[in-house]
Formats: sequence, C-alpha cells, structure tokens
Amino acid sequence: MAQKKEKLEKYIEKLIYNRDEDLHVDFGTRVLLTISRGMSHCFKGIILFRHYLYDQRILRTDFPGCQVISIGNLTVGGTGKTPVVELIAKTLASKNRKIAILSRGYKKKEPAFSEKIINKLTFQEKKTPPRVVSDGKEIFLDYTQSGDEPFMLANNLKGVAVLVDKDRVKSKKHAIKEFDCDTLILDDGFQHLALQHSTEIVLVDTTNPYGNGYMLPRGILREPFSNIKRADYIFLTKSTGDNQYLIDEIRVYNTKAKIIECRHAPRYLENIYTKEIEPLEFLKAKRIIAMSGIASPKGFEKLLENFGALLMAKKRFTDHHRYTQKEITNIINLAEEKGCEAIITTEKDTVRCDHMEQCNTPIYFLRVDIEILKGQEHFDEIIQKTCNFS
Repeated sequence: MAQKKEKLEKYIEKLIYNRDEDLHVDFGTRVLLTISRGMSHCFKGIILFRHYLYDQRILRTDFPGCQVISIGNLTVGGTGKTPVVELIAKTLASKNRKIAILSRGYKKKEPAFSEKIINKLTFQEKKTPPRVVSDGKEIFLDYTQSGDEPFMLANNLKGVAVLVDKDRVKSKKHAIKEFDCDTLILDDGFQHLALQHSTEIVLVDTTNPYGNGYMLPRGILREPFSNIKRADYIFLTKSTGDNQYLIDEIRVYNTKAKIIECRHAPRYLENIYTKEIEPLEFLKAKRIIAMSGIASPKGFEKLLENFGALLMAKKRFTDHHRYTQKEITNIINLAEEKGCEAIITTEKDTVRCDHMEQCNTPIYFLRVDIEILKGQEHFDEIIQKTCNFS
C-alpha cells in the first residue's frame, strides 16, 4: 500500500512540475491534464475571491500587537525556506528578541478522522492549545508529532520557541501568553491571511520560479505569480548572482520590494551516528549513494558532484517521505554491493531516519546554510526594523 502511494505521489509530482511538451502523454494522462487545468482555473478563482473577502474586511485579520515576520512561497516546496527561517530567527535571537516560530507542522501525526469531527462539532479544536515542539530550552515532541521541519528548527535554535498548529492565531496567543514573545515568525505564512504581517518575505527559487505557470493542481503555484506584489522583501534562493531576467519579471508586479539574492552554501558533513564532522573535501573521488526525500533532489545531488563525489546511485523519495527500516536496509545493502564509501543525505532527511541502524558504511548529512550574495543591507534592514519595535 505504501509503495503504491509513493508511486502515485511521484506521478503527480511529475505532472505538476512539468510542461505538457516535456511529458510523454498517453490518452489517460491527456484527460488528467485537461481536468487538472480546469481545476487550476477554479482554484485561482477561489484564491482571488478569498483575497477579496480579506481586502473588504468581510473576513477579519487579527492584529497581534507584536512583530510578525511572514516567510513564505508562491509555490509548493523546494525554495529552501527552512534555512532562511533559521537564519532570521537565529539573528534576531542574538539581538535579544523573544522569538517563536509558528508552523503548520506539515505531515505531522494528526488525530484520527473521527476525533477531528468530534473536536469540530464540540468546538474543542479552538480550545485545544497548539503543540509546543520547544520552549527554546527543551524539546518536547518528536518529528512525527511536530513535522520534520519544525523539529529540525527546534534542534538547531536554542532560545527560540517552536509551535505547530494550522490555526496561527491560536499559536500567536499561546506564544505571547506563555513565553512572553515579542516577535513571531510565520513559517510558510504567505497564504495565512488571518494574522496581520508586519513584514512580508517571499522566497522565489531562481531555478524554477513558477514551474509550468499553472496553479495547483496542474502546476506548483499556490496563487498567481502577480500576487508577489504583496511582498516587502524577496529572497531569490539558489542564486548564482545572475538573475536580472527574473528581477525584471518581478518588477512588473512589484516595484517596491527589496530583493536579496542568496544561495544554499554547503558547510560540512556530519556522521549521523558519531556526530563526527568531515570537511567538504572528504567527498572528492568518494564512491557514494545520495539519498533524499526533498522537493528538489537534483540540486542536492549536484552539490555533491561539484565537490567531486562519484554518485553510484541516486535514491530519491517524495518530499517529507517517512523512511521504513526496509528502505534504509536496502540502501545500506546497495552501498555495500557497489563498494560505496559513504551514504550522503540531507539534514531534513536525517530527522526522519532516527531508526537507522549503524552499519559498516558511514552515513553523513550535508549541513547547508544560507549565504547572502547580494542585498545584505536589505537583510540587515529586516533585523533592524524588527529590533526597533518595542
């Protein structure tokens, strides 16, 4: 059953990430594409109507009384948002701001369907407090209860609270009341309009800024690209420093936003068992297997090859994939068969591989940080503006 679900997810990913001309289209796929294009137009209408309701104050926005930094995307997955969230949270915490990251907790373990219905009917959903992954001192939940990205942020950020709940207004109230927070970071907050944003940050992946141009479910856009007009700051991620064509397209819709160009810079490798650190030069001429369950595996694999690694196999899983022991064992066996000297994965994948058994082939994750290439003064402005709010 799990394999069939994984196969279906990969098939859907292939459809939404590619243009019609890039697909081998049989009759069944053509029908599916036609239906999904129609659904995309319907979805666009729903999104625009929702924005209209908020603009006309028919749906009300909560004003929190503190700084709220929204960090989000126009597209689904793959922009490299988590390292940006981590960088901003870490920088603000170093300036003595009391930070809480509010996340939906994508793919966290949810209550049973029957329990959800009962909670809605009895209004318990509103009364149930958000899940506290970390209070900044101690981690209370594992990745299954919190989602892998909130758990990773909680591990990496000391002094920063991390909460998960689809209702960010509820999380906001809890963070202010229980942790006396003066700054909230909405992880994946661009589409969350129920809470007023002090600063609107939008990430755009320079390697795939809007996919095939369609909205979900035909494409990867969550809302029209023109809605980038709401952004105060735009991070161009995975940048090589040559993005004028994309900046020109953005300026058609947004002439005021400050643009920051950045890349995901590899720092080191860490052994997931021993915590031993290896420099990136360790990869040179090493026979390895690349293993990842992320939205953009090609970028990760390219990084490894750029440092001289010899990729004997590329094991790709869907984004946020929950690894089974059998899958891990198969990859370990494959590494031994091919005479590999290491298995390399991502930090986010490591969170979901806590049940890995130690083996003869070492397993490392690649630690990646955000490096700003252009627009450092704009990043400093975000921090300064937030710190000036008392």
